[in-house]
Amino acid sequence: MPSFGRARDGTGNHGDTWQTMDAAAAGLEPQLLHDLTERFATWKKANVHSILIARHGKLLYEQYFPGLDSRFGAPSKQVQFASNVPHDHRSLTKSVVALLVGVGFEKGWLRDLDQPIFSLLPSYSDLATEEKACITLRHLLSMSPGLAWNENLPYPHPENSETPMHEVGDPGLHVLKQPVVAPPGAIWNYNSGTTLLLGSILEQATGMQLEDLAEAHLFRPLGIQSAEWFREPQNGQLMVHYGLRMLPVDTLKLGQLVLCKGTWAGNQIVPSQWIQEAISPQISGADGWLYGFQFWLGRSWINQREISWAAGRGYGGQCLFIVPSLDLLLLVHAGLYESPRGSQLHQAAGSNLLNQFVLTGIKT
Repeated sequence: MPSFGRARDGTGNHGDTWQTMDAAAAGLEPQLLHDLTERFATWKKANVHSILIARHGKLLYEQYFPGLDSRFGAPSKQVQFASNVPHDHRSLTKSVVALLVGVGFEKGWLRDLDQPIFSLLPSYSDLATEEKACITLRHLLSMSPGLAWNENLPYPHPENSETPMHEVGDPGLHVLKQPVVAPPGAIWNYNSGTTLLLGSILEQATGMQLEDLAEAHLFRPLGIQSAEWFREPQNGQLMVHYGLRMLPVDTLKLGQLVLCKGTWAGNQIVPSQWIQEAISPQISGADGWLYGFQFWLGRSWINQREISWAAGRGYGGQCLFIVPSLDLLLLVHAGLYESPRGSQLHQAAGSNLLNQFVLTGIKT
């Protein structure tokens, strides 16, 4: 559980939020953090907007940089980022939805990971062919429903499977009408439609709009007041899979909730077992990644030591790294919307930053 109080005001007044800790006292090498600031303050091409590091429940590093940003697809403009400026999550939103599904199990709205999804979404039951009828909640969470889907093309390419979700009247129908190309659970395939369906399942189970559910049962208990959701103007659909934004210090709280195994201020917000499953390998992903329940899973080799971590990741370089074995969080926001996923810039602002400037500097 993090310690709360008034954080330093050098980059903005957080009000009632994280207490700070000196990097050395937290067991990190201060010189590396100095080098980190210098690196991204001068490397404009990387377009990193903010970097925050917390350990043992306290904020020990917080830097903001000016840069070009595009809010939910609006034209890019120069933004002076600071602690009081919200940032898009993009697909980091998916990991937040996973936490909301965990809330659903804590509250008893959901009871079985292996429940077929058509029993949870009865309005789509006419699509439950023999092949599709065995798709379960677990398959949606692990992005393995076996449906044809291609998000490898740039957004918003018309042949990118996500693009119609922003245009059609019933995005859930668009997802579920796709043909089955593999047995459910057999193959991981990045599919934003799985997250959209998870949101629909939560709304069906609770009778609440997802943003109201999140506010009442996740954000408010954590003291998060900055959350904003985006609705697609063309169809009014809440963009469950990418449409959340909030202050970076609030995003960090979501990571802290994971480190605290779902407990906050003495209250169990998300079941500890759910947290464990969500950040444990459920299926092999692409490019050497493992995948949990809407969380990416990776590992770093530092000083001949293997360090496992989980991450919420979003388009443009949004990364929330969660390192349970070190009680450590790293949040990076960036504006690399024109840079291909997996590019050197994305790596430099993501896992390379984690390895080079943070994990190598851990002393204790």
